[in-house]
Amino acid sequence: MRPDTPAENVDHTTEAARLERTADLYPEDAEALLLRAAAHRELSGDRPAATALYDRLLASSQELDDPYLVRALKASNLWEYGHEAEARAIITGIRTAAPRDAAPWVIVAESLESHDELEQAHETFTEAVRLLLTGVEAPPRATHPLLFGRHRVRRMLGAAHDEWDALADTVHTLPITLDELHDPKRVWSLGSENPVELEAEIVRLRAELGAYREALSRPFPVAVLHWPAGELAELTEAYPSLAEEYPSYEEHLAAIEAALRELAASGTPNLGIVTGTVPSYEAFAASELASPADPTLLPQYATTLAARGRAVAWPPERSAACWCGSGRAYGECHGAD
Repeated sequence: MRPDTPAENVDHTTEAARLERTADLYPEDAEALLLRAAAHRELSGDRPAATALYDRLLASSQELDDPYLVRALKASNLWEYGHEAEARAIITGIRTAAPRDAAPWVIVAESLESHDELEQAHETFTEAVRLLLTGVEAPPRATHPLLFGRHRVRRMLGAAHDEWDALADTVHTLPITLDELHDPKRVWSLGSENPVELEAEIVRLRAELGAYREALSRPFPVAVLHWPAGELAELTEAYPSLAEEYPSYEEHLAAIEAALRELAASGTPNLGIVTGTVPSYEAFAASELASPADPTLLPQYATTLAARGRAVAWPPERSAACWCGSGRAYGECHGAD
């Protein structure tokens, strides 16, 4: 689904079926594709079908990149159509396993919160924050929803601000403060007959909705194609005509960073990088009845990889590993000013 496609115009059942067919064609990308398909099944109201897709992934012989994320999504979905006991058991298992990724924690904590289990939600958010952020100088972007969720639940519980709430305030970037966004009394304003109060509440709700959309969206990225050094050497040796596109490996890397920075400067959102391999590219060319030596095929190949969930978001955080694979931090490599 392209980011410019209005959500209300999406046929979720059709889109889920398309993604499931694509997963059959590309089993190596099944995890990303079936997770998106399951989300569409949930949005269509077919929650049992979504559970079947989560079970398909968990039963797969292929090792999952993030099994706890799949389990968390399954638990959240199960609870929504009456399987509370099973959902709770899965949530307990995830908390016991203590994964080092923020996403499963966010999903299970918000599931507890949405079912008015505020104390349990608070405990879950707090466990995750302590596990992932203790001793961390700057909270990674992926952990921000943990801080915001914990802040929100504590406001609902009437708890006083603590150091983690203060940290949430520092990473919050919207003009409306977290205290305003998470104020339990805000709901009272919706019943006001005062136009000024109603307008102020609409502004707050729009800001909050924007934050949720940013956190939950999984848009189709504008992706630039990256070839690792060995793959690029094999590619240009097999197809010499592509050497004009890639004069050297160093120029290839520099061109990727320059292109992404230019796109970012022009206001293009959702940028990413996909990594190519020669066998995959040749298979793609064969499926298109085209020659791998045709340079116009390269952007189509990048788009196809992105559609299969292979894109990695750009830019990385400055302290994260650089996308080029050098092993250095992005801020000390291609992200250097």
